[in-house]
Amino acid sequence: MRGHAHLIAGYVPGTSWLHRSPLWLKAVLLLIVTVLCFATGDVYVTTAVLAAVVVLHFVAGLPPGRLWRPVRLMLVFLLLIGAYQYWQSGPLTAWRVVAGILAAVLASNALTATTTVAALLDGLVKAVRPLRRFGADPERFALTVSLMLRSIPFIIGAFDDVRDAARARGLERNLRARTLPVLIGTVAYARATGEALAARGLGDAEDRRVGGAGD
Repeated sequence: MRGHAHLIAGYVPGTSWLHRSPLWLKAVLLLIVTVLCFATGDVYVTTAVLAAVVVLHFVAGLPPGRLWRPVRLMLVFLLLIGAYQYWQSGPLTAWRVVAGILAAVLASNALTATTTVAALLDGLVKAVRPLRRFGADPERFALTVSLMLRSIPFIIGAFDDVRDAARARGLERNLRARTLPVLIGTVAYARATGEALAARGLGDAEDRRVGGAGD
């Protein structure tokens, strides 16, 4: 299915300075963008930050499609937010809010497009590691996120494939024909994933602890 072919916010190979920058620096830059856009409340600052983020995409050598795709996906939402803010507070506030959202989303997009999934997961492990003293398992947390990154695109691809197949058979309005194959495929995918994890010994420690507690 097409969902297998990509990951959410897929990595774009490159050799730019942003690609080579450590994850912590990219996270700091994302935080700065967010704070400048939503804490200052200045429309000129927000506009300047948005322009800088757009320029950053081109400097990093990212394809134009990576810049437009998140905007396209959020277009209806942005129009509704902008219209409401225009009605409530006028055009400057409407633009400041919409530009701030765009800047934050595009900055996140730049981070994920220039950082491999492995590096992102390693960063998550390091971020969660201080919580180990409270019983958290950083490695399992990263594994959960990794499974999510693979499962969501699979389900999206399943919906796309089933929709196309239903349309080809003239069943595009048949709810059962458009949902039942997706449910079956998703359950099969989940079972296969669980079996793969069990084959690698993941979950055995928990099973032994539960079994020992029951004894």
